[in-house]
Amino acid sequence: MALSPLIRFGTSTWTYEGWQGQVYHRQYAKSRFVQECLGEYCQYQYNNEPLFRTVGNDATFYQPPSANQLRRYLNQIPEDFEMCFKVWEEITIPSYATHARYGARAGQLNPRFLDANFINELVLTPYREAKFEPHAGAFLFEFQRHDMSPKEFCSRLDGFFGQLPSDFRYAVEIRNAGLIGPEYRQVLEAHGVAHVYNHWSYMPSLAEQHHRMERFTAPFTMLRLLTPLKLSYEAAKKRAEPYTKIVGELPMMRQDTGELVKKAVAENRRAYVLVNNRSEGNAPLTIQALSDQLRAVQRD
Repeated sequence: MALSPLIRFGTSTWTYEGWQGQVYHRQYAKSRFVQECLGEYCQYQYNNEPLFRTVGNDATFYQPPSANQLRRYLNQIPEDFEMCFKVWEEITIPSYATHARYGARAGQLNPRFLDANFINELVLTPYREAKFEPHAGAFLFEFQRHDMSPKEFCSRLDGFFGQLPSDFRYAVEIRNAGLIGPEYRQVLEAHGVAHVYNHWSYMPSLAEQHHRMERFTAPFTMLRLLTPLKLSYEAAKKRAEPYTKIVGELPMMRQDTGELVKKAVAENRRAYVLVNNRSEGNAPLTIQALSDQLRAVQRD
Protein backbone atom coordinates (compact mmCIF):
# COMPACT_ATOMS: atom_id res chain seq x y z
CA MET A 1 0.00 0.00 0.00
CA ALA A 2 1.40 3.38 -1.03
CA LEU A 3 1.97 5.99 1.63
CA SER A 4 -0.22 9.07 1.72
CA PRO A 5 1.13 11.70 -0.69
CA LEU A 6 1.03 14.12 2.24
CA ILE A 7 4.00 12.31 3.82
CA ARG A 8 7.45 13.38 2.67
CA PHE A 9 10.46 11.52 4.00
CA GLY A 10 14.03 12.67 3.48
CA THR A 11 17.43 12.80 5.11
CA SER A 12 19.06 15.81 6.75
CA THR A 13 21.40 16.11 3.79
CA TRP A 14 22.07 14.07 0.66
CA THR A 15 25.83 14.59 0.31
CA TYR A 16 27.00 11.62 2.37
CA GLU A 17 29.55 9.55 0.47
CA GLY A 18 29.20 6.71 2.98
CA TRP A 19 25.91 5.76 1.29
CA GLN A 20 27.84 4.49 -1.73
CA GLY A 21 26.54 0.99 -2.39
CA GLN A 22 23.30 1.75 -0.51
CA VAL A 23 21.73 4.88 -1.99
CA TYR A 24 24.41 5.62 -4.58
CA HIS A 25 25.60 3.14 -7.21
CA ARG A 26 26.96 5.40 -9.95
CA GLN A 27 30.63 6.25 -10.17
CA TYR A 28 31.33 9.91 -9.36
CA ALA A 29 34.57 11.82 -9.61
CA LYS A 30 35.62 12.69 -6.05
CA SER A 31 35.38 16.40 -6.83
CA ARG A 32 31.91 16.08 -8.42
CA PHE A 33 29.99 13.87 -5.98
CA VAL A 34 28.39 16.72 -4.03
CA GLN A 35 27.37 18.55 -7.21
CA GLU A 36 25.99 15.54 -9.09
CA CYS A 37 24.52 12.97 -6.67
CA LEU A 38 21.20 14.70 -5.90
CA GLY A 39 19.52 13.21 -8.96
CA GLU A 40 20.37 9.66 -7.88
CA TYR A 41 19.26 10.42 -4.33
CA CYS A 42 15.81 11.37 -5.64
CA GLN A 43 15.55 8.11 -7.60
CA TYR A 44 16.28 5.82 -4.64
CA GLN A 45 13.42 3.36 -4.29
CA TYR A 46 11.97 1.21 -1.54
CA ASN A 47 8.95 -1.05 -2.07
CA ASN A 48 9.02 -0.05 -5.75
CA GLU A 49 8.45 3.65 -5.14
CA PRO A 50 10.72 6.64 -4.43
CA LEU A 51 11.52 6.73 -0.71
CA PHE A 52 12.81 10.29 -0.57
CA ARG A 53 10.35 13.02 -1.59
CA THR A 54 12.18 15.78 0.25
CA VAL A 55 15.64 16.47 1.66
CA GLY A 56 17.18 18.91 4.09
CA ASN A 57 19.80 21.40 2.98
CA ASP A 58 21.98 22.12 6.01
CA ALA A 59 24.66 23.94 4.00
CA THR A 60 22.40 26.98 3.65
CA PHE A 61 22.73 27.57 7.39
CA TYR A 62 26.26 28.80 6.72
CA GLN A 63 25.69 30.61 3.44
CA PRO A 64 22.54 31.23 1.38
CA PRO A 65 22.52 29.63 -2.07
CA SER A 66 22.86 31.65 -5.25
CA ALA A 67 20.23 31.51 -7.98
CA ASN A 68 22.69 29.51 -10.09
CA GLN A 69 23.12 26.92 -7.34
CA LEU A 70 19.35 26.59 -7.06
CA ARG A 71 19.09 26.11 -10.82
CA ARG A 72 21.61 23.26 -10.57
CA TYR A 73 19.34 21.60 -8.02
CA LEU A 74 16.36 22.08 -10.33
CA ASN A 75 18.21 20.28 -13.10
CA GLN A 76 18.46 17.15 -10.91
CA ILE A 77 15.19 16.90 -8.98
CA PRO A 78 11.89 15.44 -10.25
CA GLU A 79 8.71 17.45 -10.58
CA ASP A 80 7.18 16.41 -7.26
CA PHE A 81 10.33 16.80 -5.13
CA GLU A 82 10.76 19.50 -2.46
CA MET A 83 13.87 20.68 -0.66
CA CYS A 84 13.77 22.10 2.88
CA PHE A 85 16.35 24.79 3.54
CA LYS A 86 17.93 25.93 6.77
CA VAL A 87 17.90 29.71 6.91
CA TRP A 88 21.26 31.48 7.07
CA GLU A 89 22.47 31.74 10.65
CA GLU A 90 22.96 35.49 10.21
CA ILE A 91 19.19 35.69 10.74
CA THR A 92 18.85 33.29 13.67
CA ILE A 93 21.72 33.88 16.08
CA PRO A 94 21.25 36.75 18.59
CA SER A 95 25.01 36.99 19.09
CA TYR A 96 28.09 35.41 17.57
CA ALA A 97 29.69 32.58 19.52
CA THR A 98 33.31 32.79 20.55
CA HIS A 99 34.33 30.70 17.57
CA ALA A 100 37.21 31.29 15.17
CA ARG A 101 34.98 31.28 12.09
CA TYR A 102 33.29 34.49 13.24
CA GLY A 103 36.58 36.35 13.35
CA ALA A 104 36.35 39.82 14.89
CA ARG A 105 32.57 39.39 15.36
CA ALA A 106 33.02 36.55 17.88
CA GLY A 107 31.20 37.36 21.11
CA GLN A 108 29.42 40.38 19.58
CA LEU A 109 25.69 41.00 19.23
CA ASN A 110 24.30 40.22 15.78
CA PRO A 111 22.67 43.33 14.26
CA ARG A 112 20.95 41.16 11.61
CA PHE A 113 19.13 38.93 14.09
CA LEU A 114 15.53 38.53 12.86
CA ASP A 115 15.95 41.30 10.29
CA ALA A 116 13.05 40.80 7.86
CA ASN A 117 14.43 43.13 5.20
CA PHE A 118 17.75 41.33 5.27
CA ILE A 119 16.25 37.87 4.73
CA ASN A 120 13.90 39.05 2.02
CA GLU A 121 16.64 40.72 0.01
CA LEU A 122 19.59 38.37 0.51
CA VAL A 123 18.02 34.99 1.27
CA LEU A 124 14.62 34.73 -0.44
CA THR A 125 15.34 36.70 -3.62
CA PRO A 126 17.55 34.00 -5.24
CA TYR A 127 14.69 31.47 -4.93
CA ARG A 128 12.44 33.77 -6.90
CA GLU A 129 15.14 34.45 -9.49
CA ALA A 130 15.64 30.70 -9.98
CA LYS A 131 11.86 30.08 -10.01
CA PHE A 132 12.38 27.56 -7.21
CA GLU A 133 9.12 28.28 -5.37
CA PRO A 134 7.27 25.07 -6.43
CA HIS A 135 10.13 22.96 -5.03
CA ALA A 136 10.70 24.86 -1.77
CA GLY A 137 9.40 22.64 1.03
CA ALA A 138 9.92 24.85 4.07
CA PHE A 139 12.46 27.36 5.30
CA LEU A 140 13.76 26.18 8.65
CA PHE A 141 14.74 28.79 11.24
CA GLU A 142 16.98 26.97 13.71
CA PHE A 143 17.48 28.83 16.98
CA GLN A 144 20.26 27.49 19.16
CA ARG A 145 19.92 27.74 22.92
CA HIS A 146 19.92 31.35 24.10
CA ASP A 147 19.18 33.38 27.21
CA MET A 148 16.26 35.47 25.92
CA SER A 149 13.09 35.26 27.98
CA PRO A 150 10.06 33.59 26.35
CA LYS A 151 8.31 36.97 26.25
CA GLU A 152 11.18 38.72 24.46
CA PHE A 153 11.78 35.86 22.03
CA CYS A 154 8.10 35.51 21.13
CA SER A 155 7.75 39.27 20.67
CA ARG A 156 10.74 39.38 18.34
CA LEU A 157 9.45 36.34 16.45
CA ASP A 158 5.99 37.85 16.08
CA GLY A 159 7.30 41.10 14.62
CA PHE A 160 9.64 39.22 12.29
CA PHE A 161 7.12 36.83 10.75
CA GLY A 162 4.63 39.66 10.44
CA GLN A 163 6.95 41.21 7.84
CA LEU A 164 7.81 38.11 5.78
CA PRO A 165 6.17 37.39 2.41
CA SER A 166 3.49 34.71 2.45
CA ASP A 167 4.57 32.86 -0.71
CA PHE A 168 6.92 30.51 1.18
CA ARG A 169 6.48 28.03 4.05
CA TYR A 170 8.30 28.72 7.32
CA ALA A 171 9.14 26.50 10.30
CA VAL A 172 10.85 27.22 13.63
CA GLU A 173 13.15 24.84 15.47
CA ILE A 174 14.09 25.77 19.01
CA ARG A 175 16.57 24.22 21.41
CA ASN A 176 15.18 25.91 24.56
CA ALA A 177 12.56 23.51 25.87
CA GLY A 178 11.16 26.20 28.18
CA LEU A 179 9.95 28.24 25.21
CA ILE A 180 7.32 25.68 24.24
CA GLY A 181 4.00 26.95 25.55
CA PRO A 182 0.88 28.98 24.70
CA GLU A 183 2.69 32.25 23.89
CA TYR A 184 5.05 30.56 21.45
CA ARG A 185 2.22 28.52 19.89
CA GLN A 186 0.04 31.60 19.43
CA VAL A 187 2.81 33.45 17.58
CA LEU A 188 3.35 30.56 15.19
CA GLU A 189 -0.41 30.10 14.66
CA ALA A 190 -0.91 33.78 13.91
CA HIS A 191 1.52 33.56 11.00
CA GLY A 192 0.90 29.99 9.81
CA VAL A 193 4.41 28.94 10.84
CA ALA A 194 5.14 25.33 11.84
CA HIS A 195 6.88 24.19 15.00
CA VAL A 196 9.66 21.73 14.16
CA TYR A 197 9.35 18.64 16.35
CA ASN A 198 13.03 17.96 16.90
CA HIS A 199 14.29 14.74 18.44
CA TRP A 200 17.45 16.26 19.84
CA SER A 201 19.75 15.73 22.81
CA TYR A 202 18.25 18.18 25.30
CA MET A 203 14.67 18.62 24.10
CA PRO A 204 11.59 16.79 25.40
CA SER A 205 10.26 13.81 23.47
CA LEU A 206 8.26 14.45 20.31
CA ALA A 207 5.06 13.44 22.10
CA GLU A 208 5.79 15.80 25.00
CA GLN A 209 6.45 18.66 22.58
CA HIS A 210 3.05 18.11 20.97
CA HIS A 211 1.41 17.88 24.38
CA ARG A 212 2.84 21.31 25.24
CA MET A 213 1.97 22.74 21.81
CA GLU A 214 -1.58 21.27 22.04
CA ARG A 215 -2.04 21.38 18.25
CA PHE A 216 -0.29 21.95 14.94
CA THR A 217 0.23 25.60 14.01
CA ALA A 218 0.45 25.53 10.20
CA PRO A 219 -1.02 23.71 7.18
CA PHE A 220 2.04 21.44 7.36
CA THR A 221 4.29 20.06 10.04
CA MET A 222 7.95 19.10 10.22
CA LEU A 223 9.83 16.53 12.26
CA ARG A 224 13.62 16.35 12.48
CA LEU A 225 15.07 13.18 13.98
CA LEU A 226 18.57 14.29 14.93
CA THR A 227 20.10 12.53 17.95
CA PRO A 228 18.99 10.24 20.78
CA LEU A 229 17.53 12.14 23.73
CA LYS A 230 19.86 12.88 26.66
CA LEU A 231 22.91 12.19 24.51
CA SER A 232 25.29 14.94 23.39
CA TYR A 233 26.10 15.57 19.75
CA GLU A 234 29.61 14.22 20.24
CA ALA A 235 28.38 11.05 21.96
CA ALA A 236 25.69 10.53 19.31
CA LYS A 237 28.29 10.89 16.57
CA LYS A 238 30.63 8.39 18.22
CA ARG A 239 27.73 5.96 18.74
CA ALA A 240 26.53 6.12 15.14
CA GLU A 241 29.77 6.19 13.12
CA PRO A 242 30.47 5.06 10.42
CA TYR A 243 26.72 5.40 9.66
CA THR A 244 26.43 2.11 7.74
CA LYS A 245 23.80 0.36 9.88
CA ILE A 246 21.25 0.81 12.65
CA VAL A 247 23.34 0.86 15.83
CA GLY A 248 20.38 1.15 18.18
CA GLU A 249 16.69 1.51 17.47
CA LEU A 250 14.82 4.32 19.23
CA PRO A 251 11.34 2.78 19.67
CA MET A 252 9.72 5.81 21.31
CA MET A 253 11.10 8.12 18.62
CA ARG A 254 9.64 5.88 15.94
CA GLN A 255 6.32 5.55 17.75
CA ASP A 256 5.98 9.30 18.38
CA THR A 257 6.93 10.05 14.76
CA GLY A 258 4.27 7.67 13.50
CA GLU A 259 1.61 9.15 15.76
CA LEU A 260 2.40 12.74 14.79
CA VAL A 261 2.50 11.93 11.08
CA LYS A 262 -0.76 10.00 11.32
CA LYS A 263 -2.40 12.90 13.15
CA ALA A 264 -1.15 15.43 10.60
CA VAL A 265 -2.40 13.37 7.66
CA ALA A 266 -5.79 12.90 9.34
CA GLU A 267 -6.00 16.71 9.49
CA ASN A 268 -4.96 16.96 5.83
CA ARG A 269 -1.60 18.54 6.69
CA ARG A 270 1.62 17.80 4.83
CA ALA A 271 4.24 16.11 7.01
CA TYR A 272 7.97 16.53 6.35
CA VAL A 273 10.14 14.00 8.19
CA LEU A 274 13.90 14.61 8.00
CA VAL A 275 16.21 12.00 9.50
CA ASN A 276 19.86 12.33 10.49
CA ASN A 277 22.38 9.48 10.55
CA ARG A 278 23.14 10.29 14.18
CA SER A 279 19.67 9.31 15.38
CA GLU A 280 19.91 5.54 14.87
CA GLY A 281 23.07 5.12 12.76
CA ASN A 282 21.80 5.10 9.19
CA ALA A 283 19.10 7.55 8.09
CA PRO A 284 17.88 5.65 4.99
CA LEU A 285 17.29 2.49 7.07
CA THR A 286 15.44 4.50 9.73
CA ILE A 287 13.21 5.98 7.02
CA GLN A 288 12.53 2.53 5.60
CA ALA A 289 11.43 1.36 9.05
CA LEU A 290 9.19 4.40 9.54
CA SER A 291 7.70 3.85 6.08
CA ASP A 292 6.92 0.20 6.91
CA GLN A 293 5.40 1.27 10.23
CA LEU A 294 3.07 3.78 8.59
CA ARG A 295 2.05 1.35 5.88
CA ALA A 296 1.10 -1.16 8.55
CA VAL A 297 -1.07 1.50 10.23
CA GLN A 298 -2.76 2.29 6.92
CA ARG A 299 -3.54 -1.41 6.37
CA ASP A 300 -5.14 -1.61 9.81
